[in-house]
Amino acid sequence: MGYRLVAAGACAAMGLTVAGCGSSDTAKHDQHVLLLSIDGMHQSDLSDYVAAHQDSALAKLVARGAQYTNAQVLTPADSFPGTMAMITGGSPKTTGVYYDDTWARDLLPAGTKDCATAKKGAQVPLTEEIDKKTEDLDGGQGLSGLPDGIAAMTDDPSSVLDPAKLPVDPVTCKPISPSDYLKVNTIFSVVHDAGQRTAWSDKHPAYQIMNGKGGRSIDDLFTPEIDSNSPKGDAWTKDSDQTKRYDTYKADAIVNEINGKDHSGAKQVGVPAVFGMNFQDVSVTQKLPASKGYGADGKPGALLTGALDFVDQQIGRFVAAIDKAGLTDKTTIVLTAKHGQSPIKPDALTRVDDKPIIDGINKEWAATHPATPKLIAHSIDDAAILWWLADRSPEAVAFAKRKLLEANGTGTDIAGNPKPYTASGVDTAQVYAGADAVKFFGTTADDTRVPDLFAGTNGTVYTAGKSKIAEHGGSSPEDRHVPLLVVGSGISKHDVTDQVSLTQVAPTVLDRLGLDPQKLDAVKSEHTAALPS
Repeated sequence: MGYRLVAAGACAAMGLTVAGCGSSDTAKHDQHVLLLSIDGMHQSDLSDYVAAHQDSALAKLVARGAQYTNAQVLTPADSFPGTMAMITGGSPKTTGVYYDDTWARDLLPAGTKDCATAKKGAQVPLTEEIDKKTEDLDGGQGLSGLPDGIAAMTDDPSSVLDPAKLPVDPVTCKPISPSDYLKVNTIFSVVHDAGQRTAWSDKHPAYQIMNGKGGRSIDDLFTPEIDSNSPKGDAWTKDSDQTKRYDTYKADAIVNEINGKDHSGAKQVGVPAVFGMNFQDVSVTQKLPASKGYGADGKPGALLTGALDFVDQQIGRFVAAIDKAGLTDKTTIVLTAKHGQSPIKPDALTRVDDKPIIDGINKEWAATHPATPKLIAHSIDDAAILWWLADRSPEAVAFAKRKLLEANGTGTDIAGNPKPYTASGVDTAQVYAGADAVKFFGTTADDTRVPDLFAGTNGTVYTAGKSKIAEHGGSSPEDRHVPLLVVGSGISKHDVTDQVSLTQVAPTVLDRLGLDPQKLDAVKSEHTAALPS
């Protein structure tokens, strides 16, 4: 049912009063909120880990808090819409962020100088592509002593984004920063406007977007580039141990912030009211062929268990630091994941190279429509298909959908052996094109960012290679069913089995701080409720 969860009208759907949905009139407030995303983690991963490690930091948090056992990420379950959901309270139709690499029909391509005559339509990458130097951990800041000197990286990643790589506003003829691309404000905006300190750590300088519209709102935004070169010479994400090392830099920043310092530990600035980070190691290890991901029983293998152990150890560090600082009864901890990962079962994997499919559609369309040599203007295919078309006519939309469903071929299984697929590897019940795609995302026909075609899958990963064994970005339960745990003053151990949305994290964070969730643009627009108490 797409992104349409209980976030909008949640109180009524659950039969709860406003107070029962976390109204600030009745809720217990804390001075700090630590928000953590364990990217790739499923609710089943948390349940299994806690059951097998009852003395772990995760188990101890579960024993203290509210666990939402049916928490769902929005579709598409990608890092950027997931992050925007939990910090704005809104879905892509409101935030304008459908993926980490999308297309905007109302913007001009990067580098455009003659805005009066340039044709609208631009790629909007929110990835390593917009760094000044993608290969450098500091994004091109020019620090010495890397990688271990990365703590000296700027607290404002705007300075390491390359304006020449950003889409251009046709009105001002100037590049648009990621935060300007976001249509709404964020929890950091509200907290900052209240005169309180904010901080965050994440995987790309493009997470500058988290400032939200209206200017800088995160006082300390630490964003070492995950897709830079590790000391081994290739990307950090090619090796689980290197990813742990990378994640530790951000975890060290959190400990420094708990101790009232900036991310580097060099300056005493006070503990942020809201702060947090994402962990990469679980997501990375789920994808690596060497890890083999999960076993046939759906349980994590040895390397993935090691990644979960690592995250547990770091969370244990945070809890110990909070305790030592005397902040336990003043701090709410929210633990979740921006996205899950699929497939879990190894035999469900089918790798499909989408390039020949796209090239074939473009070639066939161009043969009879020479004015449009490239029908699919932009595509992003990971665990689902998202296409933006150069021709949005009903004829073109129907053609693209039909050819998608007609494409049969041979991909590979988890061992790299041939494995046939039909309908481009998509779930034929989850294909939405044209007006159906608009309806699926709950938006309107004049939305300049909505994909023209979305297709979900069940176990398909789009890749030309044979190394990736999992991905995210789709609509499957494995992509969307994530952990959600809230621990803080006045919260006792209990499970909430009602379906909730990651969008409900944003008003809950503000509610825990005693701030008004209605100051969030997306919360007002979508009527997003706080999590039920």
